[in-house]
Amino acid sequence: MMLRLAMAFISLILAAGAAGAQEERPPVSECQLVADNLPKATFVRFDASPSLQLAAAEREVTITYLGHSTFLIETPGGISIATDYNGWLRAPRVPDVVTMNKAHSSHYTLAPDPAIANVLHGWSDTPGEKAVHRVVVGDAYIRNVTTDIRSFGGFEVNGNSIFIFEVAGLCIGHLGHLHHELTDGHFAEIGRLDVVMVPVDGGLTMGADSMSRTVKRLRSALILPMHRRGPPIADFLAMFDQSFDWKISDSAAVTVSIATLPQKPLILVLRGV
Repeated sequence: MMLRLAMAFISLILAAGAAGAQEERPPVSECQLVADNLPKATFVRFDASPSLQLAAAEREVTITYLGHSTFLIETPGGISIATDYNGWLRAPRVPDVVTMNKAHSSHYTLAPDPAIANVLHGWSDTPGEKAVHRVVVGDAYIRNVTTDIRSFGGFEVNGNSIFIFEVAGLCIGHLGHLHHELTDGHFAEIGRLDVVMVPVDGGLTMGADSMSRTVKRLRSALILPMHRRGPPIADFLAMFDQSFDWKISDSAAVTVSIATLPQKPLILVLRGV
């Protein structure tokens, strides 16, 4: 928890510096400040003042499960982001940002609502090349890490993306339609994820065993299952020992901040999954 509060404090300093700057600067990923040195990083103790801790802790993010692989992320600054947006799983209002992946048509649309200001494709129009997103929208910094997808019996290189949303001191990741276990390079690019959204279909993306290994290595505090087709959620939960907690929620939404992240990793099954 002290590490997360320290990183949140750093984000406050960065935000303050950006607000006072006279020229535009490239965004800095606080989620990768530590990740660049993993797994050999030595975490130092950081004691921020109570007022700074409170400033970080009061910034809450609400995440609502809309269905399939689509979540609505609402930031403290009023920005709304829809993940794996397909056009038919809709939020109460038009999102400011949508991300998409193209493994299946249920994860994207080529005809999004024209009122959406930021449409981020997880793939490049040039086959094999990486889609690169480093976007600041309001109080959210959005970036991506490309992965390969199965296609016509083989793999399409860099065909999809893991999207990472950095907001309110939190690092929130959406694994998309992940088809293969991640490499050390992927984990370094991803960095720290406090919250991760994970497909649990048991095979359309990856098998439960492979997906559970990915989740265990990410070491996120809050794990939100999604994309459940066929296998019961119990099959996914059974892959984890007592070092993880789990809970079936009667709500489709969860509100989280640096201060309220669970101390022990929690798999939270939101209503509708």
